[in-house]
Amino acid sequence: MPITVPSGVAVKVADGGVNVKGPKGELAFVVALPITVKIEGTIVTVVRPNDEKRSRQLHGLTRTLIANMVDGVTKGFSRNLEIVGVGYRAQMQGKKLALQLGFSHPVVVDPPAGITIAVEGTNKISVSGADKQQVGQVAAQIRDIRPPEPYKGKGIRYEGERVRRKLGKAGKTAGKK
Repeated sequence: MPITVPSGVAVKVADGGVNVKGPKGELAFVVALPITVKIEGTIVTVVRPNDEKRSRQLHGLTRTLIANMVDGVTKGFSRNLEIVGVGYRAQMQGKKLALQLGFSHPVVVDPPAGITIAVEGTNKISVSGADKQQVGQVAAQIRDIRPPEPYKGKGIRYEGERVRRKLGKAGKTAGKK
């Protein structure tokens, strides 16, 4: 399946790698050995030398990664997180994210280069950037600070994530007969 490159995006193939440059940033990727990438005008195609299993796997992976790079430098990617819990909140301190999550101290998250964190209200966090993998990784690291617990549902969760709730102890009355 060919990848169409929109205007304003430059794709270059050199030294076994692909560089994509656009309005939201610049991304690079090293192509695995049997796979070749060809550019013809505004269309990028990924070619495999044979139909072996490994070549087919790398073909689809390479095509998807290049398509994600093109989407990332044009539109960008974002993951949204929600904070649930009494007294749990988030706020920005410059470019850093400060989280109050029931610990004795605030947890400060410093985003890596190319990642932007925004807070809406006090309980919604948006992680955005051009690299899809890096956006997902940073969102997962923020979620791992206080993942949602199954009894009260408190913690940091992805937007739309459903937390399976458990019943608590049965109590003293259940054991008497």
